[in-house]
Amino acid sequence: MRDLLLIFAISLGAALAIGFVGAVLLRALRRSSITVHLSVLLTTTVVAVTVGVMAVAEAMFLSPHDLEVVLITVAAAAVVSLAVGGHFGRRLALAAVWRDQARERERQLEKGRRDLVAWVSHDLRTPLAGLRAMAEALEDRVVRDPDTVDEYHRRIRLETDRMSRLVDDLFELSRINAGALRLSLTAVPLGEVVSDALASTAPLADARRIKLVASESGWPMVAASEPELARVVTNLLLNAVRYTPEDGTVRIEAGREGDHAWLSVADTCGGIPPADLPQLFDIAFRGEPARTPGPGDAGASGGLGLAIVRGLVEAHGGRVEVRNIADGCQFMVRLGTA
Repeated sequence: MRDLLLIFAISLGAALAIGFVGAVLLRALRRSSITVHLSVLLTTTVVAVTVGVMAVAEAMFLSPHDLEVVLITVAAAAVVSLAVGGHFGRRLALAAVWRDQARERERQLEKGRRDLVAWVSHDLRTPLAGLRAMAEALEDRVVRDPDTVDEYHRRIRLETDRMSRLVDDLFELSRINAGALRLSLTAVPLGEVVSDALASTAPLADARRIKLVASESGWPMVAASEPELARVVTNLLLNAVRYTPEDGTVRIEAGREGDHAWLSVADTCGGIPPADLPQLFDIAFRGEPARTPGPGDAGASGGLGLAIVRGLVEAHGGRVEVRNIADGCQFMVRLGTA
């Protein structure tokens, strides 16, 4: 019994010494990754067992041959334990990180949904209140002057169009997020798409005294679905016109680099805060108040326009990015050529 207690005491002392070193090391590495923590913990356990066996073997005065056999056996077991433990420990660490990232993505998506509902509710409440007030005024004959009646009818039409665009944006965004968007890619002349988008944007630009400048040549053929590509270009132009001060300039250019085409829309908005750039394509993001359209903004889209741009461009296998330039910002779209 005394020999067994002695063996236990020697093993326990060796294990405690190694465990203390491991605990100190884990505390020093407390800000490291889960993989590092699991590796240190596994190594500490294996080394504690190995040192305990070696200490007991030395205390038992084994012959050199027997001690060599014990050490070889312990070393083989340690190698296998470290290999198996390291492999599965790494898998556990990756699974833990993946779960954390999944939870974070879920929180961000939920926040995005709440923000979207809040923005859309706000954007719908304003025109609905105006429509109701104007309709009641017309119904109750409060407004009788022909010019005022015509103005009310015009404003009702404008607000109805604005709400229709918002509903269309929501539908398009739901198709993108649900993965239900199926594109039929053909060879599309980018110059014609840009020309049509410029024509539809010109009235808003003229009202704000903003100059639209487009290259006369150099427009490549791109592999795209024409309706979705037209929406991308129109949304980018409307966004540029909406946030460019009066008497500013919006410039649209395109070119070809290897097997890819690029489209650039640059404005003179004065630039975007660097902290806002990574979030600019997020759903319902509008940035600081200066970038929030007013109730009467004909181009208002509930903060969905750029989110739709990113979704449609990525559905084409391309990418879109934004950066600040000297006097404004520049949106760059890259697509495959036809």
